[in-house]
Amino acid sequence: MIPYRLATYYGASFLMIGIHLPFWPVWLESKGLGAEEIGMVIALGIVMKIIANPLVAQVADRRGERKRLIVLLTTISLAIFALFALASGFWSIVIINCIFFAFWSPAMPLQESLTMQSAARYGFDYGRIRLWGSITFIISAMGIGHLLKGSSTDLIYWTIAGTIALTSLSALLLPDIRPPTSTLKQLPFITVLKDRRFVLFLLASALVNASHAVLYGFGTIHWQRAGLSSDVIGGLWAEGVIVEIALFIFGQQVVTKIGPARLIALAGVAGVIRWTGIGLTTDLPFLIVLQALHGLTFGAAHLGAMHFIQSRIKPELSATAQSLYSSVVMGIGMGTAFFFSGYLFAAYGASAYFPMALMSGLGAVIIFMLRRRKDAAQ
Repeated sequence: MIPYRLATYYGASFLMIGIHLPFWPVWLESKGLGAEEIGMVIALGIVMKIIANPLVAQVADRRGERKRLIVLLTTISLAIFALFALASGFWSIVIINCIFFAFWSPAMPLQESLTMQSAARYGFDYGRIRLWGSITFIISAMGIGHLLKGSSTDLIYWTIAGTIALTSLSALLLPDIRPPTSTLKQLPFITVLKDRRFVLFLLASALVNASHAVLYGFGTIHWQRAGLSSDVIGGLWAEGVIVEIALFIFGQQVVTKIGPARLIALAGVAGVIRWTGIGLTTDLPFLIVLQALHGLTFGAAHLGAMHFIQSRIKPELSATAQSLYSSVVMGIGMGTAFFFSGYLFAAYGASAYFPMALMSGLGAVIIFMLRRRKDAAQ
């Protein structure tokens, strides 16, 4: 039953992400925000991870808590998101967005820690739990794309609010598995950051993941301007995740055969191809091929990262390691990339994807250097 309960939470939370990631910028645009302002809103929200995630992780590792904190964080997130219904203007949206992500963001690394520890204890495959998040991402991305035809963009807000409520309810079903508490005198995140190879891993992962910033922030807007319908755009977002699901189904075998570091390097190389291609064309046949690479640019990078952390970091520091990964990779890395992506897209349009290709390639080079270290996770 434990795998099903974990999968339920992933399913609920990624219903939300499947709407928020591709279509939240459209809602922001409907509120009168320009490309630079949208980039800044998204960037500042993500940067909240830098502050909130490590702070919550300290509590989690010191107390050995996971489930109760996730329930609390998701419940508060729902109450805060409700305030967007009252927001009018750039600064009110910025403030609510920052507070929302301060509570929403720490829940996922705690869930990743809980799932990886449960997988190690009971012997099930992490990838086959995580894939349910990818499945519901497809359902919500395609569903909202279809429903938006002829509908108000307010539908985006209300469906996100509903999926946050569902996530909060599913958190109540999570197993209350508690790893050993940290007894270190120094703060857990300082201990983790003393591992130089872990820091190198964070840098490479940040570059590979942050290279998605232009797509995440402006992919839907870019394709709408090119004349693609909401149905087609929702399908493009969902299509890449299908390949990601296939990877997660065979996750344990893939990691065993290729190794965590090699998977991240593969993701970086795939990113060079994907971002260069999307920057050059909006022809649907080419986009279909390029979007399939999401299974590598995100799926391989994520699977490799989770197993790298599991193999290198002690269980009593797992929440801290997961939170640092989220803070650095999806906070500093993605937040910085989102901030500049608004200006890049406003100034250069589709050519904004080319710096993303460069970032992804650099991440592949760094992780390849890490792989050559004898005691690094291969």
